[in-house]
Amino acid sequence: MKIEVLGIGCSNCNKLYQHALEAVKLSGKEVEVIKVEDIQKIMGYGVMSTPALVIDGVVKAAGKVPKVEQIKEWIK
Repeated sequence: MKIEVLGIGCSNCNKLYQHALEAVKLSGKEVEVIKVEDIQKIMGYGVMSTPALVIDGVVKAAGKVPKVEQIKEWIK
């Protein structure tokens, strides 16, 4: 499983990255979490507002910071 946090380094982008890491830790699953700051890659997902969260190529959230518990549910 792969989680991508899309954003250009804003405070909410960093917060979402931390939430994703925490959710992975709590889930006990082996998940790769990466930051994507390349605007072309971000636009490739059709995301118009950041931060955004992508799990295995599917955009789960854009323009907001989901709670750790919500991300953990998506990881299941």
